Amino acid sequence: MRFGWLLASLMLTACAQTPLRGTGDLGIVIERANGRVAVVDTTAKSVLGRIDGLGDLSHASVVYGRDGRHAYVFGRDGGLTKVDILEQRIDKRVMQAGNSIGGSISQDGRLVVAQNYTPGGIKVFDAVTLELLAEVPTQSKVVGLVDLPGQKFAYALFDKGEIWVTDLSDPRQPRTEKYPAGLQPYDGLVTPDGRYYMAGLFGEDGIALLDTWRPELGVKKILQHYGKGEEKLPVFKMPHLRGWAVAGNQAYLPAIGRHEVLVVDKGNWQEAGRIAVKSQPVFVMARPDGRQVWVNFAHPDNSWVQVIDTLTGKVIKTLQPGKAILHMEFSPRGEHVWLSARDDHSVHIYDTQTFERVATLPAQSPSGIFFTSRAARMGF
Repeated sequence: MRFGWLLASLMLTACAQTPLRGTGDLGIVIERANGRVAVVDTTAKSVLGRIDGLGDLSHASVVYGRDGRHAYVFGRDGGLTKVDILEQRIDKRVMQAGNSIGGSISQDGRLVVAQNYTPGGIKVFDAVTLELLAEVPTQSKVVGLVDLPGQKFAYALFDKGEIWVTDLSDPRQPRTEKYPAGLQPYDGLVTPDGRYYMAGLFGEDGIALLDTWRPELGVKKILQHYGKGEEKLPVFKMPHLRGWAVAGNQAYLPAIGRHEVLVVDKGNWQEAGRIAVKSQPVFVMARPDGRQVWVNFAHPDNSWVQVIDTLTGKVIKTLQPGKAILHMEFSPRGEHVWLSARDDHSVHIYDTQTFERVATLPAQSPSGIFFTSRAARMGF
């Protein structure tokens, strides 16, 4: 009897020493030079710990399981790593390709899909065990992979100029539909409602648009020849379309190689305007309420950030937070934005109302910032 009481007492003491917490205000910062990630708290604006052993993170991206506890990190070396951010440890890790630049997770959270440069194609994994369930070869670099409703995934083939949509309702028997897209699609995104998949075209001016509710209509070209009659500038860094901003009835897109943000009317997908910005935009990201769009830039102007007010369509603030601003991420409700300054080895946090810097965190060569609020968003 006494032994049972002692055991129960020890268990209660252990529980008291391990505080419980949720994951809704957590996130990951990629520390690309060290092959590790920093686990951060967006409420306390602090680093909780670091997880090592993730390989080459020079072009890493992250998606989250539905519980917000497990992150799936896609490394440039083809590594896929399942990370427990509460325990701050690696759960599983597989080397699934020679060169990988991202991935996605299914609507129900059961499947993790990697997109690959080498050898190309996509691979489908069980989200719990990372068991390989299927592979869809493409004979092409795959870019712009996003999840769609109904256990489907859309992605673009850079070398073939196509958009593919793969149905993984039966994950061991993928079914794929293929659509001509245009010259060299280099990235893609899906609108927040999961309806429209858009792939940017590097080989020609314009955007390839697929209505996934009416795929029988095929791909429509929008914003064709937006640079027609003007000298093309050298492209110092490809825009990242996953950061395109959709705010209200308009979308804000980076113009390739131009010092402009394109404004598009979502009702008819026609150009509604252009906003001149400081340099070539890389990420064009909307604050969660859609009132602001934040823009960062390619080298040599990558120490700058500009803020666009979507009501007036004008740049209202220009900031120089640090050296080599590679990525931006808003806190779940948008009161703060986190900016990674690779060459300053720091992450800067700004108030989006006052534009004042409220905190700076140390990080070794930080790049991507990914918060758990992505777990509930389509295409993230």
